[in-house]
Amino acid sequence: MSVPDTKKHEVTLKRFLRKNLLYYIIPNVFFNTIIPYFSFTDLNAVHLFDGAQNLARFILPMAFFLPFIITFDILKKTITLSEKGHSEIILPEGFKKVKFIFQLAGINGFCTVSFVFAVMLGLHFGFPELYNYNGAVLAVLLGFTAGVCSVLFTYLPIKKLKKHHLPYTVEDHVDQQQLIKE
Repeated sequence: MSVPDTKKHEVTLKRFLRKNLLYYIIPNVFFNTIIPYFSFTDLNAVHLFDGAQNLARFILPMAFFLPFIITFDILKKTITLSEKGHSEIILPEGFKKVKFIFQLAGINGFCTVSFVFAVMLGLHFGFPELYNYNGAVLAVLLGFTAGVCSVLFTYLPIKKLKKHHLPYTVEDHVDQQQLIKE
């Protein structure tokens, strides 16, 4: 029994996303856990914003660049896959892919860094002034955050692309092209 053409494309997109998720999650979790852990000289004296050993120097750049880069990369690869006809996503004529990619990547990066900064400010003002955090726990938390961001920003951009740029099926696209020619 043969699989319909759109089912083949769906399977291709699912495999593509799973493969890329592994490429994103494994190194991000590893490096965003190991680098802060070995960068903290005294694991019992880590602060959020103050001093030479602070978490902000690791988590704030990660909170912007990780979503930005993953969103940019996955959208670029998915749009290329769609243009080659290996995906169920059909982009409309005149689709401004570069603008869409940069806009969505920027929004994802800005929203994530804003959320992380707000949580850090809440913790900063919620705990006593000279409160020290455990560096090992923060390093693991940073790696966990990198893993969550890797998963979210692999799937959310594709969901957004499907939602806003798949207004019709392949058959509808062919019908619309015939109407335009007439």
